[in-house]
Amino acid sequence: MNLELFIAKRLYGTRKGGRRISRPAVAIAQWGVAVGTLVMFVSVCIIVGFKQQIRDKIVGFGSDVQVMNYKAASEGEDPVCADSAFVADLSDVAGVQHVQRFTTKPGMLVGNDEYEGVVLKGVGEDYDLSFLKECITEGEIPVFDNKKPSNSVVLSRNTADKLKLNIGDKVNIYFLQQGVKARRMSVAAIYETHLEELDNIMALTDIYTVRRLNGWESDEVSGLEINISDNQDKERVGMEIDAVVENYNLLGYSCSAMSIEELYPSLFAWLSVLDQTVWLILVLVLFIAGFTTVSGLLILILEKSNFIGVMKAVGARDVSIARVFLYYSCFIIGKGILWGNLIAVLLCLMQQQFHIVALDPSMYYMNFVPIEFTWLLVPMNIGIFVLSVLMLILPSMFISRIDPTKAIKFE
Repeated sequence: MNLELFIAKRLYGTRKGGRRISRPAVAIAQWGVAVGTLVMFVSVCIIVGFKQQIRDKIVGFGSDVQVMNYKAASEGEDPVCADSAFVADLSDVAGVQHVQRFTTKPGMLVGNDEYEGVVLKGVGEDYDLSFLKECITEGEIPVFDNKKPSNSVVLSRNTADKLKLNIGDKVNIYFLQQGVKARRMSVAAIYETHLEELDNIMALTDIYTVRRLNGWESDEVSGLEINISDNQDKERVGMEIDAVVENYNLLGYSCSAMSIEELYPSLFAWLSVLDQTVWLILVLVLFIAGFTTVSGLLILILEKSNFIGVMKAVGARDVSIARVFLYYSCFIIGKGILWGNLIAVLLCLMQQQFHIVALDPSMYYMNFVPIEFTWLLVPMNIGIFVLSVLMLILPSMFISRIDPTKAIKFE
């Protein structure tokens, strides 16, 4: 039997009996650890949830990888030949979930004596609109066909408000291309993602209309969007997509594949800054837990000076006595972490289900605090426990300075 652990259990189990000056200190230490753990748990869930929500919105608009003509950036809008063979080879890459065509055209929306610049994005029957459907606030997304015009457009809430448009209203869209071209469309639906970088410029219609505006053939598009399965190594899948694109470039294609991170570097650079916040939170939590437990341990040692003197008198070594108090501290830290996690899980579940804490979407890109549980919380909890115990080793050595002949008389 581990004698030090047995003694620590007895001390911890009988800590409420009699007059104890250490009881408030132990309670403060325990709840200090609990509060620190609670802050860590909730903060990490919020940060992970925030990053996941923003990424899901960006990927919902542009997929994980886009294949476009690499000449377009320097020579203007050049199409990609998205024939069936090219699309089939991209779809056959292990880990690719879906491949979809799109075509874009910058234009000017004019309605109610107001105007707004947009990028008109044409999509067809193969386009996955599940993300956008979740963001629709008014109306319904029409069926976009590859072979006939829909005469309908889907606008963002920001654009619709600026142009004072409602569902069913007519809007004129003007394009500069060897003169001015115009199209008159009906507002079929209004979406809102709260991601202003995209909401302010993106409008959707059928791919047939945009393709005709560009003067392209039926297999020519602005690009291909590729969705990758969540359980796949996206870096590996991206490299295999690059290999397929390079093979077709040898046949005369002029394509390049870019990940969503490369297409929106500023947004993802901003999200990466949040990782530093996680480390800052962990340092603060460790400081809180360490400071409260060290204080509680020192007070406990002073109160138990008589006990320490008796233990030394009967031949117990300083190391053995220090282990008793370290085990005792482990009980305090462990219970604090347990309570902190239980309260944090309860609060996170309430926020996840009922969205109790709201946000200003114009500042935070969403209208409530997001919560996302992550497996990283397990090693973080273990790390806090281990580091907190390690911080107690030095103050536990204070036991060696206690003289048993004086300690036994200590009241």
